[in-house]
Amino acid sequence: MADAVDLLDAPETADGPAQAELLSPVARIYGTPLDQLPQDLYIPPDALEIMLDAFEGPLDLLLYLIRKANVDILDIPMAPLTRQYLDYVESMRASNLELAAEYLVMAAMLIEIKSRMLLPRPKLPGDDEAGDPRAELVRRLMEYEQMKIAGQRLNELPQAEREFFWVETLVEKSLLVRLPEVSVDELKAAWMAVVRQAVLKRNHKISREELSVREHMGIILRLLQERGGFVQFETLFDPAMGAPGLVVHFLAMLELAREKLIEIAQTESFQPIYIRVQQGGTEPGQEGA
Repeated sequence: MADAVDLLDAPETADGPAQAELLSPVARIYGTPLDQLPQDLYIPPDALEIMLDAFEGPLDLLLYLIRKANVDILDIPMAPLTRQYLDYVESMRASNLELAAEYLVMAAMLIEIKSRMLLPRPKLPGDDEAGDPRAELVRRLMEYEQMKIAGQRLNELPQAEREFFWVETLVEKSLLVRLPEVSVDELKAAWMAVVRQAVLKRNHKISREELSVREHMGIILRLLQERGGFVQFETLFDPAMGAPGLVVHFLAMLELAREKLIEIAQTESFQPIYIRVQQGGTEPGQEGA
């Protein structure tokens, strides 16, 4: 009734309440002002309307009708079920067409199933219950019933503000010290920063190692003589020499090749490189002997 009739407070003027009543309407009905109160109480037809949510959808209504008739859900009598369902839909359409829209879809499905069951269907070899027009409807009803039972079980569980209430306590904020949370990634980043600082501040002493190219030239020639004067390039280098020793050893080999004491050969492209003693070559330091 509050939606149909809005009572207005009449403001007082300088001439008093009587003069204010003459200037302002005492009520409005659907936006139309009334200058004086009606002799009888007027209540519009749709001023008070109560909607009861009896069913949550067409499947809920069908399940209610089936359980009320106490019939097997696997063998639904379509004729009485469809008639009771249509009676309920007609009563809904008289009050609220929008609410009955989804119910009309189910009504059309029930009528289709009923029509298919009335039509003669020849018996085919191997035909079974899989061709029953009610199979899809039965499947949907059983699934809905299982979900409805599960929902009722969930609703029976204790709920806050219904079976119990939360306990609230007042804590003085000045006494509560919230320490920041430290993640594993942040701890790793802090540790790596400490390691980098330690590496930057570490003292590195450079030591000088005396390496003689002439000495390594003699080592290469002796290795060639011990191995028959013809070896593969990689076999002349020992990783235990270290980087400086390998560099000096390679320079000694180049120096021997420049002095034509050894010969660097390769049979074909991308094939292994071989080192052999040049015919008539002598060890370095023996040229004047």
